[in-house]
Formats: sequence, C-alpha cells, structure tokens
Amino acid sequence: MAADERAIREDFTTPPADRWKQYVQGSGALEAAGHTLLFINNRTSTRRYTNAQIDDYQGLARGRFRWRPPLRMTVRARFSHSSEKLSGTAGFGFWNDPFMMTGRRMPTLPRVVWFFYASPPSNMKLDLHTPGHGWKAATLDAWRRPFFLLAPTAPIAVPLMNVRRLYRLLWPTAQRSMGVSETALEIPMTDWHTYVIEWGTEHASFSVDGGLVLESERSPKGPLGLVLWLDNQYAVVTPWGRFGYGLLGSPERQWMEVDLLSVEPG
Repeated sequence: MAADERAIREDFTTPPADRWKQYVQGSGALEAAGHTLLFINNRTSTRRYTNAQIDDYQGLARGRFRWRPPLRMTVRARFSHSSEKLSGTAGFGFWNDPFMMTGRRMPTLPRVVWFFYASPPSNMKLDLHTPGHGWKAATLDAWRRPFFLLAPTAPIAVPLMNVRRLYRLLWPTAQRSMGVSETALEIPMTDWHTYVIEWGTEHASFSVDGGLVLESERSPKGPLGLVLWLDNQYAVVTPWGRFGYGLLGSPERQWMEVDLLSVEPG
C-alpha cells in the first residue's frame, strides 16, 4: 500500500472515520464536542473496568496490524486533571496489544512506542532513572534476542535487584535488552499540547510543542496498532519482583480531549 494511501488525518469536526474501532467499557464514553473527541471516565468504581478507547486493530491478527516504521504521528490533546489527580492509565501511540484485550490472540511480550500515563499505585519501573508512574514518553520492545538470552537469569537476578547497589549496577543491562527508553514529561497535562512521535526503523524520537523530549536508539519493530484511551486500571511491575493489578475508583468525571490526530508514513 502506498504511503499516501495510508496517511490519516482526523480533526474531529465530524465523527471518527469508519477505520476506528471503539472499545467502551463500564462507565466510559466517547463524546464528540464540536471539533474535538472526548474520552470520558464517569465516576469509576474499583469493582468495574472502565475504558474509553479508539483503535484500528480490534479483531485483527497481530500480523495484520497496520503500522510499521518509518512514520510520524501527531496528536494535540489535553486532560481534565493534572498528573497529581488523574487516576488510571491514558495515552496514545502504537503497541501490539499483548494481553488479549481486544481479540482472541495468544499473549505475547509487549512492544510499544507511545505517550503513556499511569497514576499511583501503578509502578511500572522499567527505566532506571524514570518513575514507575506519571506522564511519560516511552519505548519498549521485549521481543528481542538480547532479552531472550538474558531471561534465563531472572530467578537469580530478581532477588539481587532488592540490593540497591546491585540494582543500579545490573538493571541497565536488562533495560537495554528490553528496548526500554523513557522520560518523564514535566508539563501541565490540563493544557493543550502537540505531541509528536517520529518512529524510525533504527530509532524513535518524541517531541512536545516542537521541543525534543526523548531520543531512543531502541526502536520497536512493527507491525503495531494505533490506540488512544483513558481507563481506570493500575499495574505494578518492578525489577525486584513485585507485581500487581487492580482498578481505581474516582467520584469525579475525568476526560482526555483530542482535537487532532495524524499519521504520515514515509
């Protein structure tokens, strides 16, 4: 398929095009608001999963996911709450949906290149220098030869990570093997910002409002699917062997608002 045929641009002056699949769960909602699209979580509960999402991969085998590098994705967005108050996870970008959320596929190791938010008690501590929660730019590609070579050492390595000096010494090797690059975004989430991902075959870069925030030499392979979402879950995955998952309740209406989405392959 030619690059110009794959290019997309949504300014949401009309309802989202037929290419997008909706995934709305619990008290989630997608709501057109003039020239924007609102991803809404209404008063979430710890007993019920809530999500407002659009994507382009529901029902597809991973081999048929649409996107491969090189490409440029641009999203203009803002949120109802600051990073201190927004609960759950949210974001936009590309991934391989490794956990069977939207189709009957076998679980697999994650591949992502995206802007990603997670509130406490989430703690996905994958980068040595970046907090395990918050608003960040990130890449991850665990489906790599270095990770498979290193994986058999996990029963020995994980207990050692509880020793701070050993964690700081050993974890960078594991991080590189998983293709992890992250940086925290120190920007007000409630303001409008323009987010750009330049996803290349050998590297990926992220910018906000024209300023470079992350340059990664570990670019995930395709094909990946495009997703934008806001939900009420949290997850804990740490190098020192702590794991967890759950749902967060909030009495407030929360939303992510998007007024531009474009993807330009080539």
